[in-house]
Amino acid sequence: MPEQQAPSIEHRTPSTEYPSSELLRFTTAGSVDDGKSTLIGRLLYDSKSIFEDQYEAIKTATERRGEEGINLALLTDGLKAEREQGITIDVAYRYFSTPRRKFIIADTPGHIQYTRNMVTGASTANVALILIDARHGVIEQTRRHAIIASLLQIPHLVVCINKMDLVDYSESTYEQIKADFESFASKLDVYDLHFIPISALKGDNIVERSERMNWYGGTTLLYYLENVHIGSDYNLIDCRFPVQYVVRPNTDEYHDYRGYAGRVAGGIFKKGDKIMVLPSGFTSKIAKIDSFDGEVEEAFPPMSVTLLLEDDIDISRGDMIVRENNVPEIAQDVEVMICWFNERPLQAGGKYGLMHAGQEVRCIVKDIRYKMDINTLHRNLDDKNIAMNDIARIQLRTTKSLFVDAYRKNRNTGSLILIDEATNETVAAGMVVG
Repeated sequence: MPEQQAPSIEHRTPSTEYPSSELLRFTTAGSVDDGKSTLIGRLLYDSKSIFEDQYEAIKTATERRGEEGINLALLTDGLKAEREQGITIDVAYRYFSTPRRKFIIADTPGHIQYTRNMVTGASTANVALILIDARHGVIEQTRRHAIIASLLQIPHLVVCINKMDLVDYSESTYEQIKADFESFASKLDVYDLHFIPISALKGDNIVERSERMNWYGGTTLLYYLENVHIGSDYNLIDCRFPVQYVVRPNTDEYHDYRGYAGRVAGGIFKKGDKIMVLPSGFTSKIAKIDSFDGEVEEAFPPMSVTLLLEDDIDISRGDMIVRENNVPEIAQDVEVMICWFNERPLQAGGKYGLMHAGQEVRCIVKDIRYKMDINTLHRNLDDKNIAMNDIARIQLRTTKSLFVDAYRKNRNTGSLILIDEATNETVAAGMVVG
């Protein structure tokens, strides 16, 4: 069952402060009953980001369940089955803001059978919060979620050692779990690792510093989220602009307007820069950069803009604007790590639809290289049965060249999805191997 909230919680009104424009996406991960939903509920509540009707709704739901106090986990566990079982099944997205930043939270499931949901929620995250129950320490699911966070190249990892109130706020327990996790994480691609001892139930070190853990000299969770530097999480070196739409207003005011709209996937584009268009190879210069707020001098990730060029070039959706001396790999044979989403297993030789950076093509599975043991990172070369929630390395052959970078180099141009053409279901998420 979800953690029950202390009966002493008092209601607070939402903050009316206007946030800055910077947006941080973070995801939660952890085993069942580690307190992910309660943590998010506490974060929303203590940062004054829930409204009175939301508060009253969860108060009524808590009373109906016969629980004491206010169960903040119900803020994110929205499905009926989730509330009945006290678990998170689907990815729940929540938005909140403080005067310093805007946030999008992805609350992801802890069960092993919902690995695909965690991959979905974590795919765009800047920060991953991995929760550990202080009573149980580092367990198999902890390692599984850390491996997935590493595989998805989430730049910042925060290990929240939760339920410290149930171990008498013991410093030695915290230090032991920290040492165990650091030993395991040394095998992964984790570059920024942070540890915070918390109690989501009591609110320790979530928004306010805990007076019961004076031995901890670090920051609170909210302070970390507000101040972690995410500007360099994006690739600002390799210029990549996948064209999503050709803008032709056909009005008297914009009679000759022809712009190319999309989201900057990498690098910095400036007015006057010389560019090249793929796949044609034609070159031109940027004449103007338009945004929702008007003309800008430069564009960088993750801005959505419209580029206007000096020359009239035939450009359509799926083309990519790059620099002459810095182009992505142009390939029809692509090596990919995938997480399989569908109940029907992956078919060797199977044909699927593929979407990548605005391009929609068809592909065939040329080879299944291996299946990864998500708990040990062991590569199983013999087991080629890729079922739901499995992670595997495969080789794809596409009907048309893709413009790809390795996922570790650029998460935008290094990711793709596979689609079952018969049902139009998304069956896998893929990361290009460099």
